[in-house]
Amino acid sequence: MAKPATKQKATKAKKSKARRKVKAGVVHIKATFNNTLITITDQQGNVIASSSSGRVGFSGTRKSTPYAATQAVTSLMEQVKQFGLEEASIIVKGVGSARDAAVRGVSAAGVNITAIRDMTPIPHNGVRPPRRRRI
Repeated sequence: MAKPATKQKATKAKKSKARRKVKAGVVHIKATFNNTLITITDQQGNVIASSSSGRVGFSGTRKSTPYAATQAVTSLMEQVKQFGLEEASIIVKGVGSARDAAVRGVSAAGVNITAIRDMTPIPHNGVRPPRRRRI
């Protein structure tokens, strides 16, 4: 009887992910009435990390609070530390109450803020209103 051929497992050497260094980035903050979304990109727009107050663990109406936005920024800055982010410009969109708290959280994390821009979309006349109600 012939012995079955033994298969050797091919061990692959794990490649270490080369973390790119990003000195300057853009922090996008979208504050709605229900949630706060924070995304950090490099200058070209490639996403480095993102977080939200729902992802941090808040649910329901607590997601839209300034405290939830501060916690989301804090957890996001922990992720970005390995990239070496030193300065950032901030783009804020939306009308939620957590806008200011998110900006304060970015500055408290030790990131130098170069500019803050409000890019909240404003309708110029908007959509057609509903017809007048007849009773």
